Amino acid sequence: MAENAKAGTTAWKIDTTRIAGPMELAGYADHVSVRSGQPFRLFVTSTAGAFTVQSFRVGWYGGTGARLVWKSSAIPGRAQPAPTVRPADHLVSTKWQPSLTVQTTGWPAGAYLLLLKAANGKEKYVPITVRSESSQGAVAIVDAVNTYQAYNQWGGYSLYSGPDNSFGSRAHRVTFDRPYDGNGARTLVQSELPLIQLAERSGVRLAYLTSVDVATDPTALTGARGMVSLGHDEYWTVPMRDAVTKARDAGTNIAFLGANAVYWRVRYEPSALGADRVVVGYKDANADPVKNRPETTAKWRSKPNPRPENSLTGMLYECFPAVGSFTVRDPAFFLYAGTGAVQGSKYPGLTATEVDRAYPVAGTPANLQVVAHSPVSCGPSIRTFSDATYYTVPSGAGVFDTGSMNWVPSLRGPNSKTSVDARGVAFARKVTLNLITGMAAGPLGRSHPARGDLAALGASASTSTGSGGSLG
Repeated sequence: MAENAKAGTTAWKIDTTRIAGPMELAGYADHVSVRSGQPFRLFVTSTAGAFTVQSFRVGWYGGTGARLVWKSSAIPGRAQPAPTVRPADHLVSTKWQPSLTVQTTGWPAGAYLLLLKAANGKEKYVPITVRSESSQGAVAIVDAVNTYQAYNQWGGYSLYSGPDNSFGSRAHRVTFDRPYDGNGARTLVQSELPLIQLAERSGVRLAYLTSVDVATDPTALTGARGMVSLGHDEYWTVPMRDAVTKARDAGTNIAFLGANAVYWRVRYEPSALGADRVVVGYKDANADPVKNRPETTAKWRSKPNPRPENSLTGMLYECFPAVGSFTVRDPAFFLYAGTGAVQGSKYPGLTATEVDRAYPVAGTPANLQVVAHSPVSCGPSIRTFSDATYYTVPSGAGVFDTGSMNWVPSLRGPNSKTSVDARGVAFARKVTLNLITGMAAGPLGRSHPARGDLAALGASASTSTGSGGSLG
């Protein structure tokens, strides 16, 4: 890929000691994605003095990880008003003035980290995606911005909790019209960046989209060779799920490289800055004022309109916090080629955090092939399994699911905290490269039709072994 032959830099990395406080330095863009050449506005608050903005495109770039594409001049810092919280649903929003308009002429499609650097040395990210004009003939990488926002507690509230950290005080709506908490791009850096860098290193033709693009643009996945759901892709709208299912049934391969995907159903509403800027997620059909509708916000597996995730991913979300070793069940599986894996090979830490499991229940593809079956513990009382699976559909498309949220983070390198060693990293990288290059070549099922073997595991049809919740 000519882009990755260009000079890169490690200057995109933030030292944890330099991360600015929530109102010390923070910003957001008025779009989650733009096309190359389309301007966007940045809204920034700074009590840390003047600041600059550097735009880094994430990629391989000889191992540096990103390329500097653009840099602003110094911009005077100003304190923007504190956020407001709507009592009815705990929606946190801002009424800030734009700090600058960024022109993107010449920016290639990709995932970007905008690095805000203040005069006092403090830093913060703002993520944005420059989306591809077309996915035709490419493997599309989809940044999971719905999940970014669901976990974002900037201003005090996320879809999980409020200032008291209780589920009862959670927000029912969250908006892209506010900065992200932490370093400003936590989910992108932890759960997406390692895969993006590896995929760019592969030389495969890639396209870039966000979950909002897939949900709102019916042509976003047209002609794509593959679609990659990254490490943490939990929140899906009905149009997004329908679009991905339609693409699969037209021959687009699908990869789920995390776990817990397609777990919560959400919908969009407009904000003051535009359409589809508010993510609605009551997480309770009884609390949602939109009753008995396909878009009622609850778990995908729950009433009033249950569509469990296994009919798309192949599996069901099982549990958290999981600890285990990825355990090979079918060493002849084509994605294991070149890994040296044999039956029973174990890779500590590759199966961890949140995990999926295959169940012989309604919706599970009849030809589901279980290629890894890994014992895991989830807390002190749950002993269960995590699976990695593959199935194919009549269009020829193949769907692969790693069943582990720690798969993508492990691509970065060994990590003693999660027990991932160099051997496990090499295995995960080789399987992932086999997957990316295989998807790029066309429908996987034409050369590698799935061989259903779930029944041979003797798995229970009861989903009570995990903590993901009952069906229906």
